[in-house]
Amino acid sequence: MAEVVFILGSNLGDRLTNLERAISLLKREVGKVLKKTEIYETAPFGVEKQPSFLNVGVLMETFHPPQELLSLVKWIEKRVGRYPTFRWGPRVIDVDIATYGNVKVDTPRLKIPHPGLKNRDFFKKIYFELIGSFPSF
Repeated sequence: MAEVVFILGSNLGDRLTNLERAISLLKREVGKVLKKTEIYETAPFGVEKQPSFLNVGVLMETFHPPQELLSLVKWIEKRVGRYPTFRWGPRVIDVDIATYGNVKVDTPRLKIPHPGLKNRDFFKKIYFELIGSFPSF
């Protein structure tokens, strides 16, 4: 089993419902929720001319290995209604794997820890709320 930090975001449609649906599917498909943060409203990152995001962090326990977990996350995003846009563009749902225990992954499809932990304040804030410390790289 591994402890995984997910950071979710939504800025299209019913943002709160999108987050709730994604968390429900994570519970059903991924594992046990150990902790959840409050929901934060944040400014968009990268492309600023778009609606603000609602973000939430979830700490979960899972037995799925990282690449399999990524496939599940992509399936969950599609189930909630995500469709292709452009990098840092508006999204119905975004589910990021921020950390996976102490495992590091660096492939074209998956980077753990998530690069956002270095340069996005809200990622750091959510991670700190879940873990009680800042990520070490």
